[in-house]
Amino acid sequence: MLLSALEKNLNELNQTIKNKVGSHPVLLLISGGVDSTVAGALLLKTLNSDQVHLMYMDTGLMRKNETTAVRAILEKLGAKNIHIVMCENEFLSALKGKTEPEEKRKIIGDLFITIQEREVARLGLPQDYFLAQGSIRADFIESGLTASGLTANSEKKANVIKSHHNVASPLVIAKREAGKILEPLAQFYKDEVREIGRYLGIDEEIVSRHPFPGPGIAVRILGEVTKEKCGILREADAIFIEELKKRRASSGDNPGKSLYEEIWQAFAVLLPIRSVGVGDGVTDGGRRYGWVLALRAITSTDGMTANVYPLETRDLLEISARITGSVKEIGRVTYDISNKPPATIEWE
Repeated sequence: MLLSALEKNLNELNQTIKNKVGSHPVLLLISGGVDSTVAGALLLKTLNSDQVHLMYMDTGLMRKNETTAVRAILEKLGAKNIHIVMCENEFLSALKGKTEPEEKRKIIGDLFITIQEREVARLGLPQDYFLAQGSIRADFIESGLTASGLTANSEKKANVIKSHHNVASPLVIAKREAGKILEPLAQFYKDEVREIGRYLGIDEEIVSRHPFPGPGIAVRILGEVTKEKCGILREADAIFIEELKKRRASSGDNPGKSLYEEIWQAFAVLLPIRSVGVGDGVTDGGRRYGWVLALRAITSTDGMTANVYPLETRDLLEISARITGSVKEIGRVTYDISNKPPATIEWE
């Protein structure tokens, strides 16, 4: 969007938010990702900061050191009402034994709302508060809905690629139908949301952060989600991202930039299979039976289509070696070379 068009859109959006909300309190469920952070900054710029409540849930399904980072981000935005909820045990218990992707997403979505309602009662917020979310246009499209929460095709039910917990869970739909949902970014794609974030003065490190799914790493652990698997994936993913940030692109449109800057989204996926391997002969030896990890790195602008980023073989070999050397539970690393379509960006 051009700056003038962006300013016009934001001015109209600000007025719409003010007219709809009035003096009612607003609660935004925030993850620390780009969408919810930009939504939070927008609400804080538009409304009185005293009426904006930002709630972050440490579900045990987040990135490494995420809770500490989120608190720092929210404080820098000038938030006065920050609520950190520690609820790892509740999420892992609810997901125990569950393996089907859509079921996992809906369990997580409903639990987000259940805990949010419990915390609202504990905080003493009035019943007429607004629930705000960082839902963007792509979330609705993949959930088979329009930004108004209706099916994308009025003649028949639209195709659902995957349910987004902040769009299509039954409790969220019920709240939307009651007129208690505020989704200021619903008409925008990811690249536009980033532009809005820059315009609002959010640090580039945050605005350029790779997308992270609302259900967290639960949809990056294929099969049952356990505390052990979360720990394994969290460590491996942190290594992958750290390596991308320190390595430089040797070709393409921006040689010299970090691979992290060149790539639109990168992450690791823990597969529900193990493979036989051997120890390094120094610190360990003999037969190993480790988990298989897949690395994913893609380029995109809005998330609706995506192409695999052509990582150099040397980078892949070195990153793989560091992961298997540091995270002993992982015995094999693969690289996902599937574009969207036919694959989605996330594996579940």
